[in-house]
Amino acid sequence: MARNSGDGDTTYAKGARVTGESRDRLQEDLKRRYEEGASIRTLAQETGRSYGFVHNVLVESQVRLRGRGGPNRRRAATSDEKA
Repeated sequence: MARNSGDGDTTYAKGARVTGESRDRLQEDLKRRYEEGASIRTLAQETGRSYGFVHNVLVESQVRLRGRGGPNRRRAATSDEKA
């Protein structure tokens, strides 16, 4: 069952199935917010669902997922490449 918190976020009872129109609405909302820059972890926390659930819903909605954040590991440049 969906609950609307005071700040506009909708949370779902832990372990409750989200199907039909509720899932469609959740999918649209998560897709919009993810595309606006929210992280999967943030969306999971705000909706009371797991990271995996939110990830799967985003994949179902055919969102292009961003790469992981943080520093990228790159091959060290050789002396020939530096010059």
